[in-house]
Amino acid sequence: MLTLSVNENDPVYPAGLRSYLGENVPPIINALGNLDILNLKKLALFCSTECPAELIKQAQDLIQTALGPKVTVISGFHSPGERGCLSTLLHGNHPIIMCPARSLSKMRIRTEYKEPLDQGRLLFLSFFRSHRHRSDINMALSRNRFVAAMADRILVVHAAPGGKTEGFCHEIFGWKKPLFTLASDLNQNLMALGAQPLNVKELEH
Repeated sequence: MLTLSVNENDPVYPAGLRSYLGENVPPIINALGNLDILNLKKLALFCSTECPAELIKQAQDLIQTALGPKVTVISGFHSPGERGCLSTLLHGNHPIIMCPARSLSKMRIRTEYKEPLDQGRLLFLSFFRSHRHRSDINMALSRNRFVAAMADRILVVHAAPGGKTEGFCHEIFGWKKPLFTLASDLNQNLMALGAQPLNVKELEH
């Protein structure tokens, strides 16, 4: 499967990137997979590296039993919690957008990705140049902004108090996008910031 380039003038270029990233909007996005997924409603998924196992399990159960099949999940799928959710998604029917914090050039397509790619329900996106094969903290933050800008709604499974994900949430609240978290005493810090306890029915619209 070939990597495609999408520029700012292409009709499928996500409009949200221009709206939220301003002068940092990437002029070209590289894509691998079904570009039609970009037209679907997107739920961004974020989770701190340090996340209680019970919240990861709650998020996986939500994806498996309650999340509507038309909801597309977009994420970097980097932290353990995000990867746990990806495993559930790969075994389901939901469309998935993966945004690695690196170039798609020379990226190895894992065995578990091949069937969803063939089914047309998996799309890889990256705006990093072809020589950026290793991610760093700044690249990961840029990738997270990219993911959040494209999403219609944002779900933060957990943000460790005082951590990078909580700091990122402070920034995203300024965008006035719907931001949800799992209803749990472990997420009191996010709800205090303004995150809404997740009501799955709200994600269907």
